[in-house]
Amino acid sequence: MGSTEGRRNHHNLVPLAALISREMKNEKMEKPTVRYGHAAQSRKGEDYFLIKTDGQRVPGNSSSTFSAFAIFDGHNGNAAAIYTRENLLNHVMGAIPRGLGREEWLQALPRALVAGFVKADKDFQSRGETSGTTATVVIVDGWTVTVASVGDSRCILDTQGGAVSTLTVDHRLEENVEERERVAASGGEVGRLSIVGGAEIGPLRCWPGGLCLSRSIGDMDVGEFIVPIPYVKQVKLSNRGGRLIIASDGIWDALSSEEAAKSCRGLPAELAARQVVKEALRSRGLKDDTTCIVVDIIPPDNSVQPTTPPKKQNKLRALLFRKKSRDSAHKLSKKLSAVGIVEELFEEGSAMLAERLGNDECTAQSTTSGLFMCAVCQVDLAPSEGISVHAGSIFSMSSKPWQGPFLCSDCRNKKDAMEGKRPSGIRVV
Repeated sequence: MGSTEGRRNHHNLVPLAALISREMKNEKMEKPTVRYGHAAQSRKGEDYFLIKTDGQRVPGNSSSTFSAFAIFDGHNGNAAAIYTRENLLNHVMGAIPRGLGREEWLQALPRALVAGFVKADKDFQSRGETSGTTATVVIVDGWTVTVASVGDSRCILDTQGGAVSTLTVDHRLEENVEERERVAASGGEVGRLSIVGGAEIGPLRCWPGGLCLSRSIGDMDVGEFIVPIPYVKQVKLSNRGGRLIIASDGIWDALSSEEAAKSCRGLPAELAARQVVKEALRSRGLKDDTTCIVVDIIPPDNSVQPTTPPKKQNKLRALLFRKKSRDSAHKLSKKLSAVGIVEELFEEGSAMLAERLGNDECTAQSTTSGLFMCAVCQVDLAPSEGISVHAGSIFSMSSKPWQGPFLCSDCRNKKDAMEGKRPSGIRVV
């Protein structure tokens, strides 16, 4: 995957775009209304979802609320999906330092999502169960949408005028060349299922285990190169809002992103979710668990749904979604928004934990007990116990092995195994 560092940078825009952008910044952006709907049809009983609309950045402060939506598509059993639904969000919130203002909290969120996903995977694998799950988590705070995902449970954004963009990357070995190369470089074998006579059938899989995905939570029996490190994207919508469609692959194997968005435009969120599921079943039948969440982010003074059928666009007002990633797979997987302003704040898909946790001294902050904390599992560490996430890293010549964030020995062992530096199960103490 690409290793572009997400940063809040200003980019030079065409004069008209700059003018409109400045005007928008001068407008008061009131908090939007969030409406949602959910629909599902079960075949295997391995799809689970999460809807939480009363999250709080500051516990006890009702003005700091955010909403979280997630889909977990399990495989080889439902234990991983159930565990992740019950624990992942708490792990993410636990990785965000306390006392942050809203903007600082949003900036810390992408790194916290990485830590939370890795902790969920590590803790679930410690139970000795072999099931796995995709995980797509969407956090909506005002007009800012942050999405983190492993697997192939896609999230798309539909904005006014019918522009559809993908906020996730599918981690299917069949479709993602960069992930195939990463898995092979880390010691995995990628190939199709062989049958009698030597013929190969079905999608590309990773061996041992035969998993079709390159990233997931759980799956302890398929090798540490199947990593839980999520692709993360954070965007800020314009005050015209937008519609999110989050769904398991039971939807996306039947409908393209554009077809799913088009099928439910003009409908309220609850009916929209049902319509997307209905269209998927009509196209392909019930061959897999099929789950869909629709989230509408609507201007507070607008009772009309945010995604009405597209009209002819005024090209003078069209502003492109600002794209900053060099990730070629993602470039091919989405269309840029062409109406309104959808500002990209962060995007990162690297599977290297050192790159994702950063090189920031503030992450090495001490706790009230005077100890450091592991950046992943949040356990207290004495200064002599912590191992820098950058120790032994060669990804950047500027890395400082004495600088945080720090990992406990268990998390460092997991990091090395995920990067192919140590066979799974071999530990260093």
